[in-house]
Amino acid sequence: MSLNDYRFRDVWSVAAHTHRVFDALVDLMSWPRWWPDVRSVDRIDDDTAEITCRAVLPYALTIRLHRAEQDHHAGRLRVEMTGDLDGYCEGLVKETTGGAQLAIDQRVAMTKPLLRTLAPLARPLFTANHAAMMWRGQRGLRGYLGRA
Repeated sequence: MSLNDYRFRDVWSVAAHTHRVFDALVDLMSWPRWWPDVRSVDRIDDDTAEITCRAVLPYALTIRLHRAEQDHHAGRLRVEMTGDLDGYCEGLVKETTGGAQLAIDQRVAMTKPLLRTLAPLARPLFTANHAAMMWRGQRGLRGYLGRA
């Protein structure tokens, strides 16, 4: 694995029914309302959207997400990612005591030239930036579904 390849695994716990969690995740246009690091979402077509994200570090990533799998009954979803990150992100929503658990698995390669150049020194910062973004995403989703 090169310095520009990343694998992330996150698990979110949300006190909401699995169907509500799944519906919020597949409604990409709602993400900026509950996920502060998702700055914009542009719908390209029924299966594709482009998002711009910016967490703690002073750079934004623009990523095109293309739906590869969406199985509401099984709680599985997967998007292929291109742009400043290439790879995939998949999630599995399952019922737990008190709500839902979302297991997120991402495997991506950073393609943004400046960030690729900085990776030998900044990789720990990039990883921490991702962790902060995911923490705020979980917190935002919990609040969003608590209000819905």
